[in-house]
Amino acid sequence: MLAFKEFLVARFLPFLQWLPELKDGKILRADLLAGITVALVLIPQSMAYAQLAGLPPYYGLYAAFMPPMIASLFGSSRQLATGPVAVVSLMTAAALEPLATAGGDAFIAYAIMLSIIVGLFQMSLGLLRLGVLVNFLSHPVVVGFTNAAAIIIATSQLSKIFGVSVEKMPHHYETVWNVLVAAAESMHWPTFFMALLAFSIMIVTKKVNPRLPNVLIAVVITTVLSWVIGFQQLQTINHAQIASTGIQQQVQAQLDMRGKFEELSTQILAADKSYQQIIKDTSPNSLLTLEARYQLENLKLQRSQLKNDMKTSLKKLQTEELHFVAAANAEVKASADDANIKQINGKLYNQADLPENAEAAAWKVHKIDAEGNLLMLSGGKVVGMIPSGLPAFKMPSFDFSTMLQLLSTAIVISLIGFMEAISIAKAMAAKTRQKLDANQELIGQGMGNIMGGLFQSYPTSGSFSRSAVNISAGAITGFSAVVTSIVVIITLLWLTPLLYHLPQATLAAVIMMAVIGLVNVEAIKHAWHANKHDGSVSIITFVLTLAFAPHLDKGIMIGVILSLMMFLFRRMAPRVLFLRRGENKAYEVIENCKDCEDEKVGVLRFEGSLYFANISYFEEKVQELLVNRPKLSYLIVEGVSINEVDASGEEMLRAVVHSLNDANVEVLFSRVKTPVRNMLEHTGFIAMHGEDKFFRRPEQAFAYIEAQEEAAEAGAA
Repeated sequence: MLAFKEFLVARFLPFLQWLPELKDGKILRADLLAGITVALVLIPQSMAYAQLAGLPPYYGLYAAFMPPMIASLFGSSRQLATGPVAVVSLMTAAALEPLATAGGDAFIAYAIMLSIIVGLFQMSLGLLRLGVLVNFLSHPVVVGFTNAAAIIIATSQLSKIFGVSVEKMPHHYETVWNVLVAAAESMHWPTFFMALLAFSIMIVTKKVNPRLPNVLIAVVITTVLSWVIGFQQLQTINHAQIASTGIQQQVQAQLDMRGKFEELSTQILAADKSYQQIIKDTSPNSLLTLEARYQLENLKLQRSQLKNDMKTSLKKLQTEELHFVAAANAEVKASADDANIKQINGKLYNQADLPENAEAAAWKVHKIDAEGNLLMLSGGKVVGMIPSGLPAFKMPSFDFSTMLQLLSTAIVISLIGFMEAISIAKAMAAKTRQKLDANQELIGQGMGNIMGGLFQSYPTSGSFSRSAVNISAGAITGFSAVVTSIVVIITLLWLTPLLYHLPQATLAAVIMMAVIGLVNVEAIKHAWHANKHDGSVSIITFVLTLAFAPHLDKGIMIGVILSLMMFLFRRMAPRVLFLRRGENKAYEVIENCKDCEDEKVGVLRFEGSLYFANISYFEEKVQELLVNRPKLSYLIVEGVSINEVDASGEEMLRAVVHSLNDANVEVLFSRVKTPVRNMLEHTGFIAMHGEDKFFRRPEQAFAYIEAQEEAAEAGAA
């Protein structure tokens, strides 16, 4: 009964195992300090990773609020720091960008849905004790993928480092090239120098004192500097204030397309309602139903095409540089919604229509609202307004077709995220001598993603860097993660206004610094030196992940398939050794059997289990031995390396024994392992072939052969 109670606690309430330890004041203080230390790293990192995921930065804080605490309470590892991470953030963006515009309401809703799907999959694997599935992600595949992902993550931040805006292309390398071209033509130098300052602060601080929170220091200094120098300037104008005809037409076209989009959305709702009613009144395959479905799909296609046109049009408009000409006695006042946004009377002109009295500062269109008001941006970009308060508990709406589209990516994110988390947890458990349960960790990670999704989080996982900070800061129990979440709660409730002027270039620098540690070329070299096949899989995964980016799941899935094919190939053709007894009566390997024709005894060692996929290979090697030794009278099968024989393997052994007996070759078995021997007894193979043909040691087999030969000679005499 006591053992069952301990099992229930460990499985469903694992935090009760470490909670009593907090009565010790030293442990409590250590966890408090560690939790606060991790939070100082997590807060800026989480905002940076949310930006990488295509979400507003404050959604990173939402992802840093619930998942760390839940994963710690219900997971197995005491020191694992869960939250937003680079690779999962990038994969989230890659999965959702084909479905919705980054940062939009639909994109955010899909990210939240993805978190819950990932969590449900992870939790299901944990409850079903299927954590072993992660073994399908072999080390060479993960090494190749991680190196490629690190490069993709770093290069995806170049546009924010250089302060340029380009449209994302179907392939990541095309986008990077366009960013470099745009940077060469019109780099925003204040943004570049702000990023350079952030890099310098983080590098120098880490070198001077690695224990200092270098990310937090860089964030504080660049945020204060951004506020002091007015790094970003925002103004709102009405589209009528744009004097240049071409720009005015682009804005009007954008407004017209938005109106058409809303009209199509209304038509789609009505068409869908009509379609559902027709199905009820007739049948799913009736002519009326098919016509209604065609009309519905046609409207959806029109809306999808219009959405792409709107996105392309807005991107083009946002590249236009406009200059302001203030009206006489123009009054500058703050916006009612945001004191940092100014409203001013005047006109905006592009380069072609620029009057002499225009201001030098260049302005770009940042956003357009439904009434035709434009938010104009000058200077660098900052995080901006962050809503104060905790994210509300909200059940997301589940669209079945969208869930199916996200399912494959969710599975990959689940496995990649868990592999990252469990590898960190194992490394820390080796130091702390803590017992680790991989399936319980799956449950913890899954619950973290589910609860996080219900509080507007996107998918999370265990973090290498923050876990290292946690354990080095002295964390002993999972309470340190609870403290981290409490600090994030305090930040969301009262400290978000301090983050308004945080430059996005700083967040980009934080991401690039974080992923430098993921680049590990030596690991690929090591895989190559260890095994050429594994090295090839690692290199192919690396190249394909880069080539298919931003669709990262394709690269890793091909890598998994290749590694499984290599695994099967090795199992289908394991190493086979032809042996003979040397002068000292020990086995020696026969490399070149030119002088073996006259030998009457052959020894075959099959270094692998015998199962349906390799039985023909075994037969080929036996046949090869017969061809090379025409005088062969005895074949000793060395079973020391055969761990298992399936039904096909047993049937093949029967056939080989019969065919060799017909050829006057006696088959003997030496050093057969106990599980294999037991199976052969159950099937009647040993009874059929003879108990006296099985030997524990090779010497016994050779003694049997010598006795048989002596008996044959005596009989002949």
